[in-house]
Amino acid sequence: MTTDILHLRAGQKIMADSASPNPSIPIGDAGQTPLFSRSDSVARQLNRWKERIIESLLFVAAFSSVAITLGIVGILIYESSTFFAHVSITDFLTDTMWTPMFASARFGILPLVAGTLVTTTVALVVALPIGTVVSIYLSEFAPSVVREVIKPVMELLSAVPTVIYGYFALQFVAPMLQKIIPGLPTFSMLSAGVVMGIMIIPYVSSLSEDAMRAVPMSLREGAYALGANKIITAVRVVYPAALSGIVASYILAISRAIGETMIVAIAAGMQPNLTLDPRQPAETITAFIVQVSLGDLPHGSIGYQSIFAAGLTLFVMTLVFNIIGYGLRKRFREVY
Repeated sequence: MTTDILHLRAGQKIMADSASPNPSIPIGDAGQTPLFSRSDSVARQLNRWKERIIESLLFVAAFSSVAITLGIVGILIYESSTFFAHVSITDFLTDTMWTPMFASARFGILPLVAGTLVTTTVALVVALPIGTVVSIYLSEFAPSVVREVIKPVMELLSAVPTVIYGYFALQFVAPMLQKIIPGLPTFSMLSAGVVMGIMIIPYVSSLSEDAMRAVPMSLREGAYALGANKIITAVRVVYPAALSGIVASYILAISRAIGETMIVAIAAGMQPNLTLDPRQPAETITAFIVQVSLGDLPHGSIGYQSIFAAGLTLFVMTLVFNIIGYGLRKRFREVY
């Protein structure tokens, strides 16, 4: 009995000691926050300020692109209003002559639009098939070692200055085409368009290859299980599954071709000519802007203001193609 009482008292003493506060931990005065709690509060406040600063910088970076685009549109519309105060929009869109440097100036944008569309079409005829075939090969057939060599080398094509492409078209491609097509002039939309197509091949091949490699392997394995070979799987399964990204690469290539300047300025002829024959010389919208910017027309004249109207037309053309591309991407988008 005595032993049980002693054990009970010892247990109560141990419980009392464990319930008592540890004398080694300092406790602040009554109603005050401990020191370590204050430092944690300051650190949390600093982290909140850092996050707000980072969010503000990200917002400025995102909003700047929108602001720059709106600024460009505003300048084009403002400067074009001076031009359209003297030239009617109907004449601008329907007249078939573009002669701003003549005494009896005429401002029909159709010759420049025709030259732009023809050179772009020739470029796409060259770039889209070649770029698509290259992307299929890199994605589905090429060994990893070959892919790591070919893809960077092809992407170097987009790093070559366009003025070099222009003289390449004038000095090499045009004479070669003249041997194939007798009577072809030295300056033509055909030679300029072919070289533009070579230039934009990396835009098509690189982005399309990335889109195809993003297709899940399970789709390929399912096609193989059904007896399809590699080429059928690539064309009938992988290509349709990646069509959204491939269309995006096509639209980027179109926009790049429409906005190209130096190649067409050097090799296309810079002659406003309303024709759809790529064998003829012509002038594009960008080439005319370069010509006027060199000082051929006095600043502030109607002819000089025409570059803003031409630039606005080019902007609208690019915007239309991008809207079409957005609709196609949304139509064929696949989520895995």
